[in-house]
This record gives sequence, structure tokens and C-alpha cells, in this order.
Amino acid sequence: MRIGPVSIMSFRITFLGTGGGRHTTMYQVRSTGGMLIEHDGKMLNVDPGPGALVQMHRIHYDVGETKSVIISHCHPDHYSDAASVAEGMSRGGWKKGGHIYGSPTVIEGQDGLGPCMSKYHLGIVEGYSVFRPGDTLDVDGMRVDIKMAKHSDPTNVGFVFHTDNGLVSYVSDTEFTEEIAQQYIGTRVLILPVTTPMGNRIKYHLCTDDAIKFIDIVRPELAIFIHLGVVIIRRGPDKEAALAQEATGIRTIAGHDLMVLDVGEELELSDAETYDDEWIPPSSV
Repeated sequence: MRIGPVSIMSFRITFLGTGGGRHTTMYQVRSTGGMLIEHDGKMLNVDPGPGALVQMHRIHYDVGETKSVIISHCHPDHYSDAASVAEGMSRGGWKKGGHIYGSPTVIEGQDGLGPCMSKYHLGIVEGYSVFRPGDTLDVDGMRVDIKMAKHSDPTNVGFVFHTDNGLVSYVSDTEFTEEIAQQYIGTRVLILPVTTPMGNRIKYHLCTDDAIKFIDIVRPELAIFIHLGVVIIRRGPDKEAALAQEATGIRTIAGHDLMVLDVGEELELSDAETYDDEWIPPSSV
């Protein structure tokens, strides 16, 4: 995988996994590994759920190069590999490094949820922070705004990443409300967790019908469906994205595992190069 500053590009997302929800996660119908973000040569792991470590190995990414990890909420498809990412940031616990950002359930625990990060893992990194809607973070020099969501983990949030080439928003798991969608107006790239297809709404998540309303309010340049559940995968995510594009006139695609988005003057999509060898990062030996 190409790591480091990328010509005029300053922001790159590698979608380690585009699945989500209990059944996609349990059976790994798709990876549920979250996203790896490179911003000005610094590496950020977002919601590293099951599959994140395997996918990073497949693209020959050294998890020890990670500077920070962000965890939106305390559900396993968003956090299960985070402890190992923390070990990577701290070189196996031998050298303090990296920062963990998480919602209250992630870091402290609340109402029977979490914490999903142990005191040990919080202790081996350089620092950790709890965020709430309305907060603004400085993540290794990048501004990240924290937005409210409506989910079964009541502390869950969405994120707006400020890049040199516009706003990139990751909504994270939520029901649709106009108020939630309006938070993201001005976004250039809207990453939506569309768990179920048209006509199949479930509580605390978006379906394609909701995604259409969401996109129509925000009016981004590009919308990307992720967090795909088994029903929308069976139905065909590309078909569902096409329905949203037809309804809104906004370019809409269904993400796929190890898809790469470069955010520059243009929005460029590609696939990460993968390897099947028994790779061991030089820094680990």
C-alpha cells in the first residue's frame, strides 16, 4: 500500500470493511473493519471492527504506523480490533504512542455498555479522550467535528473531517431525522451507513429510503453506502445506490472492501493493492 504524502492529495480513505450489523459481522459476509485514513502522511484508524487487522495485513499496512484511533460507539462491529490497534501504536506496549478517541461508552462505559477499551490499553498509549456531540477535535493536526446521532448506543456520534479539499463526513449508525442530516450540509463526500435496502427500515439504522432523504438534504458531491447488512447485500448494494442516485441526482455508489478514495481537486476511486504472502513488517522484528 502506498503510504505517505500523495502528490497534491492530502486525504485518502481505504475502506477496510464495508459490512455492518450483527449478521454481516458474525459471518464476515463482508469485512467490518472500518476505515484507514491518511491525512498529510499521518494515519488514523476509524472504527476498527472485525476484519480490520486482516485487511491491513492484506495491504501490507504496518498498524504500528497508526497515530490515532477513533471509535464512534461501543458495538463490536466498530471496536473489536481497536485493542490490537492500540498495541500497534505502542509497539506491543513497549513504547507509549498514539491516541484513542472514543464516545463515553467506549472509554468509560455507560448504562451497561462498555467500556470496550480496557484500562490496560488506555494506559499503553500516549493519551485518550472522550468526545460528545458538539465537540471539535484536533486529530494529529486535522480538525474533526463531532455530530449527534440516534442509535441504540445513545453516545454514538458522527464525524466531519476537514480536509484541504472540502469536508468529508462519516455519519456512523443512526436513524434518519432532518436535524441529524442538516448537520452535514456543506459536506463534499457523505459516507452513509445504509444497513438495509428500500422498504426495509429497522430501528436505529438507515435504509435506502432514508439515505435518499439524507442525501437530498445534504446535497454532497458524492455519497457512499457502507455498513451494509446481509439483506441489502443479497438485494444488491449497487442497485440500491443507483436508486438513490436516480432519486436525488447526486452521484451515489456502494462501497466495497478495500476501495480507496482520494480527496483532492477531483474525487478519485481505486482499489488497494493486496498481497497473500506471510508478511511481517520490518518494524516488528
